Amino acid sequence: MSTDSLFNSIDSIEFYVGSAKQWAYFHEKAMGFRVIGYSGPETGVRDRISYLMGQGDVRLIFTGFLSRSSEISRHVELHGDGVKDVAMDVNDLEETLSFIRENGVVKPGGVTKLKGENGTLAKAELKTFGETIHSLRDYGEWDSDLPPGFKEIESRENSLGVKKVDHVVGNVEENKMDPWVNYYVKGLGFNQLMSFDDKDISTKYSALKSKVVEYGGRKIIFPINEPALGLKKSQIQEYLDYYETPGVQHIALATDNIIDTVRRMKKNGIPFLETPGTYYDELEDRVGKIDEDLDVLKDLNILVDRDDDGYLLQIFTQPIGDRPTFFYEIIQRKGATSFGKGNFKALFESIEREQEKRGNL
Repeated sequence: MSTDSLFNSIDSIEFYVGSAKQWAYFHEKAMGFRVIGYSGPETGVRDRISYLMGQGDVRLIFTGFLSRSSEISRHVELHGDGVKDVAMDVNDLEETLSFIRENGVVKPGGVTKLKGENGTLAKAELKTFGETIHSLRDYGEWDSDLPPGFKEIESRENSLGVKKVDHVVGNVEENKMDPWVNYYVKGLGFNQLMSFDDKDISTKYSALKSKVVEYGGRKIIFPINEPALGLKKSQIQEYLDYYETPGVQHIALATDNIIDTVRRMKKNGIPFLETPGTYYDELEDRVGKIDEDLDVLKDLNILVDRDDDGYLLQIFTQPIGDRPTFFYEIIQRKGATSFGKGNFKALFESIEREQEKRGNL
């Protein structure tokens, strides 16, 4: 097996949260996800409650604790609500682990085989930045869309147009970005896609650095950020202060119609970052002709950027939980393969305005 076919895709993303039921309700009613499965005491799982949510190819798991002595409770107390596991689907777990061990950079955990009426699911865990993990899951002998311990929940389709996970962004400490890039590139066989320094991503107050790694022709994309020296505290440092370790900053959800998706999410009460009206004054001069109505984009605060392959449209929510840590990006790609470099300044200024309201700039 070639090394570019070890990992298939992001299988699911699991959050540890204070109330799994409330996070599931929020994502169903406000973001267009539907409940696919449930796991808890009623399904033989005694220490946690989990809801598996789906929209398009995106699968999110929200897991809450039943005892304050549990690892989930400790995780939530330290970090607040946040991502614990970015799971990846693999073709052959033993071959993938053999490849990782031979590279000698990442130390994988042992193989666990979960058996049920639908067969056997083999999995192993890799520790990554902070307390985040990657579960590697081999479904070769498992004949179900639901993981072990989950029962199917009948719920109506509620999609707002989200199709897939475009990328998952991690925040790490200053001077730790390159070691984590090495973890993915030399340890797991990813490729470095692009990088941005503090000249690319900065305002008069703050800055950050970022490098992007990908696998399998962009099947899996992980940008990694670190704070850079600025006059005031960067958004990355604010995240690290509140999450108290490195972790997942945001998940970019791809749609084929960002105007419709964002309009419906706003109607459902999702708060997005606001963009000054002046951003749109010279937008057409900067990005050229686009299909969308600029007045509509301005009204919805959707950003636009162009690269050599086309253009993209993107917008960012405000933090989803109580702490100013995790948020979502909604993105539509119309040929573009980059990440909105031309929008960085406008985006950061929007984030800084929110930081200032919190007294954290």
